[in-house]
Amino acid sequence: MIHTYLGETIRFDIKYKNRTSIGISIDSYGNIEVLAPKKTPNESVFRLLEVNWDLIHKKVNEMKDRLNGPQEKVYEDNESFLYLGKSYPIKIIQDIDITQDHALLKGEKLYVYVKQREDERYKQALKRFYYQQCKLLVDKSISSYQSNFKTKPRSIRISDSKNTWGTCDAKLQLTFNWRLAMAPHDVIDYVVVHEMCHMVHLNHDRSFWRLVGKIMPDYKEKEKWLTLSNWKMTL
Repeated sequence: MIHTYLGETIRFDIKYKNRTSIGISIDSYGNIEVLAPKKTPNESVFRLLEVNWDLIHKKVNEMKDRLNGPQEKVYEDNESFLYLGKSYPIKIIQDIDITQDHALLKGEKLYVYVKQREDERYKQALKRFYYQQCKLLVDKSISSYQSNFKTKPRSIRISDSKNTWGTCDAKLQLTFNWRLAMAPHDVIDYVVVHEMCHMVHLNHDRSFWRLVGKIMPDYKEKEKWLTLSNWKMTL
């Protein structure tokens, strides 16, 4: 079916089931499906779509963007970058007197200070910011969850891994991806808990997942956020 509202048209499938209310679902490809009680009039379906119009478009666009993969960043004022799950526009400031290129979050903007205006300098300044913030955030999270474990990490480091969010080796050395600083606090906590649980169980057996679930019962929601959002956690 199709429905036009405020000059925009969306396509959706509708399924009638034995249920008491109307619901809307959007799959990972951006397809919209309406689940409705049998004999629900079309007007009721259209009204629900209109009430949720902005949210539907936002979700559909997010899914389509995710399928397109990471978009190349443009290092200029107002380009947005994620930090703790929220997008912040950058403001580039050239200052030949600074000792080192760096980025700083102030209010609702990420300020990028550089000696010279070059894309690679902007990128490295932001990357340095994320490395530093990730270390602070991970350290704080580890301290918060340490009471759940008898052993402590031997070392904690931040890396530029392309394949993992975190690792724990047999020597209890924990490593975390700097891009985690782009995720919300609770998602960072999940990755930290995940790797700390590997201090007890090095593999992903049932005992490992039971321990993760005991400490963080809703961990699957955090995994889902990473799965749906990792494409935009980039510089």
